[in-house]
Amino acid sequence: MNKKALISTQQLIKHYPVGGGKFTALKDINLNVISGEFTGLVGPSGSGKTTLLNILGALDVPSEGNAVVLDHSIGNLSHKQAANLRNMYFGFIFQTYNLLPVYTVYENVEFPLLLQKLSHTERDKAVKQALEWVGLTDKIKSRPAQLSGGECQRVAIARAMVKVPKIVFADEPTANLDAENSHNILQTMLKLNNDIGTTFLFATHDEKVITYLRRKISLNDGEIVDDKVI
Repeated sequence: MNKKALISTQQLIKHYPVGGGKFTALKDINLNVISGEFTGLVGPSGSGKTTLLNILGALDVPSEGNAVVLDHSIGNLSHKQAANLRNMYFGFIFQTYNLLPVYTVYENVEFPLLLQKLSHTERDKAVKQALEWVGLTDKIKSRPAQLSGGECQRVAIARAMVKVPKIVFADEPTANLDAENSHNILQTMLKLNNDIGTTFLFATHDEKVITYLRRKISLNDGEIVDDKVI
């Protein structure tokens, strides 16, 4: 039996106004991603991969066509509905860690849970579980300035995973890391994918990331030029 797609796009197009005209960042994107995939949108800068990731993550909307994520049509959501979808079901990991410098590791990871109706006990259990997943239980009281780059990115992964999201969107998550830390981060994400079943969708041109992907969707000039299981 075929699994239902978590993500589906039909003839998705994205325009941006430029001067008196428009720039087409995405052209007729047709794509399905099913539950549990470890997939990358791969291509050079300007290929459209981050634009597509942002639309699928409900951070942006299509200009034409359709993007359906977890049965929600992204282009038809209000700002509040899009925020609720992100808060409940999505995790985000960016190349800049976006950690709050005055907060401890614990507080940074707890932050997304404050938007949900959870008790202190439920939040505490979830935060400690997420930090255990990424191997940072010993840094629970540290602040970002006391951590290495690799540790900061692991905190960002814990923050993304603390809700046990359906989908994690990762935009160039290893861009600021050396090779050793990159592999550690990717192994952590792959383990979470295997153990919890969270779907991961990357936007990347980093060969280190690409070697871990199970599916590679190649974009160039706003179009999908190749899509293969690897």
